[in-house]
Amino acid sequence: MCGFCGFSGEVLNRDEVIRAMTEKITHRGPDSEGYYLSEDIGCDSIAIGFRRLSIIDLEGGHQPIFNEDKSLVLVFNGEIYNYRTLRAELIEKGHVFSTESDSEVLLHGFEEWKEGLLTRLRGMFAFAIWDTASHSLFIARDYFGIKPMHYTLLPDRRIIFASEIKSMTAHPDFKCDFNENALDGYLSFQYSVPDETFFKNVYCLPPSHYLWYKNGEISVNRYWDPIFNPDESMSLEEAVEEIDRAFTDSVEAHRISDVEVGCFLSSGVDSSYVASYFAGQKAFTVGFDNGSHYNECEYAATLAKEVGIQHYTHIISDEEYWNSLRSVQYHMDQPLADPSCIALYFVSRLASQYVKVVLSGEGADELFGGYRIYHEPYSLAGYQKLPRWLRKALAAVASILPPVKGKSFIIRGSKSLEERFIGNAYLFNKREKERILKNIPATDPAKMVASIYEKTRGQDDVTRMQYLDINRWMVGDILLKADRMSMAHSLELRVPFLDREVFAVASRIPAKHRIAAGTTKYAMRLAAQKHIPKESANKPKLGFPVPIRVWLRQEKYYNIVKSEFLSPAAERFFNTGELIRLLDEHFKGKKDNSRKIWTIYMFLLWYNVYFPEK
Repeated sequence: MCGFCGFSGEVLNRDEVIRAMTEKITHRGPDSEGYYLSEDIGCDSIAIGFRRLSIIDLEGGHQPIFNEDKSLVLVFNGEIYNYRTLRAELIEKGHVFSTESDSEVLLHGFEEWKEGLLTRLRGMFAFAIWDTASHSLFIARDYFGIKPMHYTLLPDRRIIFASEIKSMTAHPDFKCDFNENALDGYLSFQYSVPDETFFKNVYCLPPSHYLWYKNGEISVNRYWDPIFNPDESMSLEEAVEEIDRAFTDSVEAHRISDVEVGCFLSSGVDSSYVASYFAGQKAFTVGFDNGSHYNECEYAATLAKEVGIQHYTHIISDEEYWNSLRSVQYHMDQPLADPSCIALYFVSRLASQYVKVVLSGEGADELFGGYRIYHEPYSLAGYQKLPRWLRKALAAVASILPPVKGKSFIIRGSKSLEERFIGNAYLFNKREKERILKNIPATDPAKMVASIYEKTRGQDDVTRMQYLDINRWMVGDILLKADRMSMAHSLELRVPFLDREVFAVASRIPAKHRIAAGTTKYAMRLAAQKHIPKESANKPKLGFPVPIRVWLRQEKYYNIVKSEFLSPAAERFFNTGELIRLLDEHFKGKKDNSRKIWTIYMFLLWYNVYFPEK
């Protein structure tokens, strides 16, 4: 696991600039650094910086790395789990290797197959290759977006690229301008909607895409798509066996390392399934001292004992959590309102004291149908047999009623899937955004996901919901926080569920085996039962529960947030009277506005970290 950055073209004190950019991401690779500055001058020159966290081939895996005639230069962040197989194939084709690293496999693989290399890879990756002969730059990102990659074009068509945006800010010609358009999407989704970022003209390279840069021009292309093709003839028994076979193989591949590997462990089935392969090794859990709902340590400890894992825990105090918020937002690069990212920050800190690599359970919900909302197509099925006009009329009546049981069911049952499911983290609708935003146009969130829904037209509703979450929620929230919070502590986080071979199985499982008997991830839970107790496999999802709702009804934290809601930054972007109304309603127990409050509060904290004088 590493980080890299670079830029094309001339700049005063080029060597000092690339070192300053690289220093900004030292946390991604504290073990060593490396640089490449081309001998060319003008627009055909390149400068590349690299920070390394040594995991595989500790002695020989230094970067940047070159091919035999030094015509290609590579920097790479991630791990390739099938690199030994590819290495053997490339040696048969006549390639000569000087190291045992997976990095060199990418270099020779690119020589042999160019873009075709990407679909041969099994792993997580972002890498850049500079061709010294053609003065062209090739950048690629893994299938699901596990590893980050950002880029921008300067007005004179020079490119700057980096694993983290903060690295770009050290370039003297990078204009650090706030992108107001990103705030609109953020309020609806609690994260910046890819490919856009909160920095004007800075973009994230989408998952399963590659980029070519030459002569000041950029072209971006997709090389793979996580499309589901359910096999309705697949039996439940076949699904369970295939899941377990593929996942066991994936975990073994993800454990390849020259350093010790541990795992994260909550009380849920995903991390428990992962942890079941770690007998005699280390697992890590955090919780809060706010009642059993917010503390999974005891559940995790029970499983750890049954599986035979060395278990390490940390209880996060209220003060510790709140004091970390600005540091977390700095490491995130962009505002993220998911409160669990701070819990992930602390469990990563805990794990980094003992190991350099951990496995985690991210991706299981998106691939196997794990979120409770995925059951909605089944729960609404009977009601939606009523004529649409009647359901719309009932919804109109229900909308003016006070909060009563069944109100949400009637309203949501009147809508099509595209209208009612905008993604897992959906918060503010267009009308609510118009009420709180000042001088920033509000967009209907449904329009922001329409193109993704279009690609799954004709498939069942559960599959369409999963595909949407894979392309938005998982990229913009789940994997972003996983990378940033682990890397903040120089910890490599691997996600064995997000493996191409595992997805190949998940994509074939019929919806009836994903959601069944009132249970999500049905087939996957049965597969997990081969390794963990039934009660652990069937435990409802909690997902790093954080007591935000409780804190915001305490005067101390109410006043902290209120102060930020009345700050100059809040005045610039929001109608602060509306912000205070949301806060007061929650504080007095009239409504649970905690998620909306937290989303705005996290944005304001982040803004003051990156734009303190604006």
